[in-house]
Amino acid sequence: MDKCRKKPQKTTSKATRKTTPKAVAKRAENAATKRPVTALDGAAAERIANALEVIASRLADASPALDPAETFGAADAFVWHPDGRLAPVPRVSRVEISLLKGVDRMRDILMENTERFANGLPANNALLWGARGMGKSSLVKAVHASINIDRRPADRLKLIEIHREDIESLPGLMEGLLRSSSFRFIVFCDDLSFDGNDASYKSLKAVLEGGIEGRPDNVILYATSNRRHLLAREMIENERSTAINPGEAVEEKVSLSDRFGLWLGFHRCSQDEYLAMVKGYCDHYGIKIADGELEREALEWSTTRGSRSGRVAWQYTQELAGRLGVRLSGN
Repeated sequence: MDKCRKKPQKTTSKATRKTTPKAVAKRAENAATKRPVTALDGAAAERIANALEVIASRLADASPALDPAETFGAADAFVWHPDGRLAPVPRVSRVEISLLKGVDRMRDILMENTERFANGLPANNALLWGARGMGKSSLVKAVHASINIDRRPADRLKLIEIHREDIESLPGLMEGLLRSSSFRFIVFCDDLSFDGNDASYKSLKAVLEGGIEGRPDNVILYATSNRRHLLAREMIENERSTAINPGEAVEEKVSLSDRFGLWLGFHRCSQDEYLAMVKGYCDHYGIKIADGELEREALEWSTTRGSRSGRVAWQYTQELAGRLGVRLSGN
């Protein structure tokens, strides 16, 4: 009886089909040879598109890097990314240097330092520190633009912004791209400061003055900060109170600011300086309002903000221009 029993037939149901990659590929090949392909369904088209994107990405990765000379010739300002990219900035957000009021001394010093550097003469790294909203970063960008006004393309000064959180990649930027270039560069870090156990300041110290090679001759570093020593006061006091040798511990941290040869302090502006800023903006952009009304509104605006600064003056100017229907061209 058992010998006569028929062997069970193999089924080809979906439940018993092999699902190994080789089996799936074989079935797809057989199906393609049995029926003509007349159209692609949505899923197939999407798979093909994804495959083409992967191929294009790999080809882009394999392509040779751009010539640094060609890259730097594309713009006067760039933003540095820690993955090795320099993103050109065709239009820098800045204000005219003539509109920066109450910072005449700092403006003249920074302009002279920058012009010497642009002409190939010795110049200092600069730390612009002090009250917030007083035009520290605006001054750096305005000075850079002023220096380049009458320069030939080959002699134009390049501005490269590096974000605070990317400071550790600064040595790679210096050695990988800038040192060998024929252009001259301002590397600019806005709102630079260090907190807690952040040790990335050591990378900045090495770039500014340390190392065997030192800072490239064609690079200068400008930084802005609300803190004179780039560190919070409580951070310095904590070092004094907890370190075995308080003097050495504090010296290690505050020595970073000493690497900047030029310190420019920005302090809160007076009422007259604040009003001069507002009037300067209104004259520049053609905003018509009676002087008495302008002063009253501008002072009320600063009172509600709790401070007087260039930033507050600009914010009031934007509010006034919007209310009066005046467009701020170039903003």
